[in-house]
Amino acid sequence: MAKEKPNQNQSFLTGANAEYIAHLYSEYMSNPHKVDAGWREFFGGLNDSEVVLLQELHGASWTPNENRKSYRRFDNMGAGAHVVEAGALPQKAKGNDNEATQKAIQRATLDSVWALRLIRAYRTRGHMLADLDPLHLKEKEYHPELDPAHYGFTDNDYDRPIFIGGALNMEYATLTEILEALKQTYCSTIGVEYMHLADPGEREWVQQRIEEPRNKTDFTVNGKKAILQRLTAAEVFEQFLHKKHTGTKRFGIDGGEALIPAIEQIMKRGGQLGLEEIIIGMAHRGRLNVLANIMGKPFTTIFAEFQGQSSTPDDVMGSGDVKYHLGTSSDREFDGNKIHLSLTANPSHLEFVNPVVIGKVRAKQKQRNDADGTKVLPLIFHGDAAFAGQGVTAETLMISELPGYRVGGTIHVVINNQIGFTTMP
Repeated sequence: MAKEKPNQNQSFLTGANAEYIAHLYSEYMSNPHKVDAGWREFFGGLNDSEVVLLQELHGASWTPNENRKSYRRFDNMGAGAHVVEAGALPQKAKGNDNEATQKAIQRATLDSVWALRLIRAYRTRGHMLADLDPLHLKEKEYHPELDPAHYGFTDNDYDRPIFIGGALNMEYATLTEILEALKQTYCSTIGVEYMHLADPGEREWVQQRIEEPRNKTDFTVNGKKAILQRLTAAEVFEQFLHKKHTGTKRFGIDGGEALIPAIEQIMKRGGQLGLEEIIIGMAHRGRLNVLANIMGKPFTTIFAEFQGQSSTPDDVMGSGDVKYHLGTSSDREFDGNKIHLSLTANPSHLEFVNPVVIGKVRAKQKQRNDADGTKVLPLIFHGDAAFAGQGVTAETLMISELPGYRVGGTIHVVINNQIGFTTMP
């Protein structure tokens, strides 16, 4: 939550002054000779390469143009708008004893610069501290760029208001508030890595959707009950198979049960957006659970397959193969929207189902005249080691933008339950 703005005795970055300094710095970065010699000396001594500062001081990435501070910059205000006002010069300031001193101006400016650099560091590497290891199998490493001390902050600086110009949806915030917001957004049980994206629009899209709600979804009571019900169904199914068929290879979803309510949400939200069909490809782990709790495959059929037979072989594609290679299809309905599901059969070469799924989706889109790729969705689940280790994954990704292979995007889910056969988390 944003702090109340400090008074003029606390910081020069108050009211119009804050915006004025930001615009003046922008003028200096574009051409140092546009500003007074006193300001040139001041800005030149900051020793910062903060193009990022200019991008972030003028407001959050999703701020409407008319509300951005840069919209009111000097060159938009006409000739003479950048004339230095009384009390603004760091060395030639006029006025009384309440005017900000050169030292106070520099301290407040550096606070803003370093705070914005800290924010950018969390956006880039905050996922390195995310709580993704519930079994505590690996010790977390220290990342100095995520430590405020790396930027010169001390224990005495945590409660001082800092101007951050709309970053994290706050104009002013203490270092304590900034760190709380950053850790909630980037270091909780959901890690987000997106600053490597080359498209600025894509980066802003992700940033807006995680920073405004602090990377959380406020579910309704009924929504929470529905999630618990699906988690319980997934867990009880695995427990039953473990007790009744101890030692039988089944590639359980243990540790990845959240996959089941996640698929349900994809189907529900997709139906609201006009989705009509989902083609699913997945590896062995969790396949039986998906067949039972998502595809609606009868339990009698699944249990019969543990005995080496199928009670309804005509209803199961690829019958005769091992049970965790089989596919099937079904229809699900959410809020009056019917979604057709098709789970593609696949061989032991786990990731080789990927291009098959993409090809099926392309054909289905052609049949449905779905030029925008909004009616048929490819949904592919991967094991963590197979995703990184099998070349067909990269090959499928690389051809995805070729005209003959485009499907409008694929949702990829990589499952790491920390107890896989071949890899550490």
